[in-house]
Amino acid sequence: MIWTVALGLWGLSRQNSVWRDEAATWQVAQRSTSDIVRLLEHVDVVHGLYYLFMHGLFECFGPSTAVLRLPSVLAIAVGALCVAVIGLRLAGPWAGLGGGLVFGVLPAVQFYLQEGRPYALVAAGAGVATSLLVTMLQGRHQKRGWAAYCCAVLMCGWLNWLALLILPAHLVTLVWTRAARGVWARWATASAVAISGTLPLILFSMRQSAQVSWIPPLTWHMLIGPAVLLAVGGLGCLLAGPGAGRLSVASVGLPLLAVPQMGLIGLSLFQPLFVDRYILFSLLGLAILIGGALGAAVRVVAQWSPKASLWTLPVILAVAMIALLPQSLAKRSPASRVDDVLAAAAQTRQLKRDGDGVLFIPSARRDTRLVSPEAFTGLHDIALATSPKDSGTLKGEEAIPSQVRTAMLAQHRIILITDATGVAKPARGERDRTKIEVLEKYFTPLSDEQARGRRVIVYERLVPAP
Repeated sequence: MIWTVALGLWGLSRQNSVWRDEAATWQVAQRSTSDIVRLLEHVDVVHGLYYLFMHGLFECFGPSTAVLRLPSVLAIAVGALCVAVIGLRLAGPWAGLGGGLVFGVLPAVQFYLQEGRPYALVAAGAGVATSLLVTMLQGRHQKRGWAAYCCAVLMCGWLNWLALLILPAHLVTLVWTRAARGVWARWATASAVAISGTLPLILFSMRQSAQVSWIPPLTWHMLIGPAVLLAVGGLGCLLAGPGAGRLSVASVGLPLLAVPQMGLIGLSLFQPLFVDRYILFSLLGLAILIGGALGAAVRVVAQWSPKASLWTLPVILAVAMIALLPQSLAKRSPASRVDDVLAAAAQTRQLKRDGDGVLFIPSARRDTRLVSPEAFTGLHDIALATSPKDSGTLKGEEAIPSQVRTAMLAQHRIILITDATGVAKPARGERDRTKIEVLEKYFTPLSDEQARGRRVIVYERLVPAP
């Protein structure tokens, strides 16, 4: 846990940058509880529990990048602890220590270790649920343990209902270890309760399926990542020993890695959903398998040199850290994300004049103003008709194109906040096309600044309005 927290605190602020997904957390968490509930009726109901949790933290400690990301750091640390406990119980202290240390070093885990979104919390819940399952299979704390297992899975489901893919993974573990009939009955009961408790969220979120319309259909090249993970996990399984018919790192780690990956691929054949962060928790299984392999390596070295075996894990970890150092540094830089909301706000603060108008293309880029409202003091949001808070949305409701056009022509200077050239997409919808048309016809750019995925352009009207 200490090791993982240290990795999380290293470069936590990412040079004071916040990207668009974190900006959603930031601005929603600052709304009142009733406003958050109203928002969830229209959008992001799958993140409702997380938003309410972050709202409580922001109320207690105030909004900051540290408060935004520390929950993820601590959650991944809990996940590492669970990996260590599972490895310790199934393959000894070296396997537990190795797996726990490796979990925080995995590149994808390092990315979400410092992310103000719920995926790390899901991983922590999945780690707790898996460690409880191991405890139950070892015959300890039966009644309280199964109740706690049900609560952990239910919590994961409410943070992201795709986390329920952990249940078929645990099902494979039960089959692999030839669990007793009583264990099957208790697991089935706990799973049924967790699924029933998550079902209302699943059904309600189906109404908001348009939110995942940006996810592309599954292609062969998207399967390369899962294939590599499964290959590494399979190798770890072989090195650690398959443990057929008994509880082992293989019977717990391999299903936890493989089943969520394969399950999400299967779901994506019907509805595009394949995004790695949705199943971040599956990397717990990879860490368990690698830990088992490291434990086996230490035992092999100990056969010819007990003293050298003490250095096996530290040396392997040091080599891994050196090899991954470029990636570790990259994931802690603002360039690791698509954009930076705070960079655009800082540019706006420098370029603005009181009375200027401001436009956002697309309207979702209004998150720049919502996260840093002080940078927009004195500016007029030209297109906005109803604020995000009043409309119960993330980006607010904008006026019809003709009204936007009239409001733009009444301005002498307009600041446009949009995506940087490399990541910008063609304007969608009549409203955004109207914005661009008026700017090109009646205004001329005075400055054009780009930084960290966002673009801030200052326009001045030179052509008289008709």
